[in-house]
Amino acid sequence: MLDTLATGPDTPVGAGGTALSGGARHRRAAARAAGRPRLSYPSGTLRGMDVSFTGSVFLGMSVDGFIARLDGDLSWLTGGGETGGGETGGAPDDGDGGDFGFAEFLSGIDALVMGRATYEFIAPFADWPYRGKPVHVLSTSLPAGADPRITVHRSLDEAVTALDAAGYRRVYVDGGRTVHAFLAAGLVADLTLSRIPVLIGTGLTPFGELAADVPLEHVGTRSFAGGMVQSTYRVRR
Repeated sequence: MLDTLATGPDTPVGAGGTALSGGARHRRAAARAAGRPRLSYPSGTLRGMDVSFTGSVFLGMSVDGFIARLDGDLSWLTGGGETGGGETGGAPDDGDGGDFGFAEFLSGIDALVMGRATYEFIAPFADWPYRGKPVHVLSTSLPAGADPRITVHRSLDEAVTALDAAGYRRVYVDGGRTVHAFLAAGLVADLTLSRIPVLIGTGLTPFGELAADVPLEHVGTRSFAGGMVQSTYRVRR
């Protein structure tokens, strides 16, 4: 079941946790990292694998639950002006010039795992946002050793084995396809979902089809001056 994430090409899709983490260019990484992977699921309830780590998700999305338009557009999130027939009201603002808690979130994780599309958008940045954090990239086509800052894995199974062997305790799962796959495998322990005050009607989501419901426990919610509402949930086992 875990191998199926890497059976197709690295298609640029949807929005990942980068959407609120470092300016407009970092937000646009979201437009290349989600979608609905073709996964096969075991019957019955979702059960986490016996591994050393737990996965944590940090996503920005519209009030109606989309992380990008179908074409990957993120102007509704980044304040890119008029799109889809109306103005979106500008980029989200936390009122204090901050990053909506992303730096604090990142300080509490040991490593990251993402898809190739997310990596390829972030890779050219002059300021590598994950300095000091091991970054694992899922890709069937990215050459191994192409970038000394990352470790490439050909399948989800391979990535999970490596993360477990490294003894990580908390792993940031980024990119919609990767989030979906880790949810389906029962490897996500908590999600921070930041809802931007806009309805976009349709778009890409990292959630999609699952073999069973994933019950959540509400941990806390806070709102920001620009109207964004951020909620954190713990996955109930």
